[in-house]
Amino acid sequence: MERNIFYKVFRFYYDGFRSMTVGKKLWVIILIKLFIMFVILKIFFFPDLLKENFSNDKERGDYVIDQLSKPR
Repeated sequence: MERNIFYKVFRFYYDGFRSMTVGKKLWVIILIKLFIMFVILKIFFFPDLLKENFSNDKERGDYVIDQLSKPR
């Protein structure tokens, strides 16, 4: 019986990850760093300027189009 290629790929990575010892700790560190980069930093350092400076989607859209089409 021929298995689906996606199933074979999934099983390959699943079995490999299950047999890891040090790799699991590294993946945990990677996931924590990604969480910090995308969630914590976004909340504190990258405010939503379009929402703060414009009251509706039309004004936001006009501003973005104006900024993208402005020659430099």
